[in-house]
Amino acid sequence: QVQLVESGGGLVQAGGSLRLSCAASGKFLGINVMGWHRQAPGKQRELVATISSAGFTKYADSVKGRFTISKDNAKSTVYLQMNSLKPEDTAVYYCNAVIQIDLNIRDFWGQGTQVTVSS
Repeated sequence: QVQLVESGGGLVQAGGSLRLSCAASGKFLGINVMGWHRQAPGKQRELVATISSAGFTKYADSVKGRFTISKDNAKSTVYLQMNSLKPEDTAVYYCNAVIQIDLNIRDFWGQGTQVTVSS
């Protein structure tokens, strides 16, 4: 069974930084895309950033220039470096991965990690 385990959330003051990590474990052939989404109270879940197997990245406009997504293929881990954090970045951050298992491609989600930015 494939699992995504996240770490790195917490409480930080505005202007501060946090680094989220998400490691994929289990049996699979490959990871097509990994990324981060977030959901603030009362709002829909939104895409934050993704990175493809080839290393192409995509960011939400609201985080461009502040957040950086990266990955370590050997560790099947994706990172989200968040700098210049703002109170509006407060949300539960979810790791997402599109993973190939045998002949199937499936979508997996982590359990979520809370990020709180105080003003």
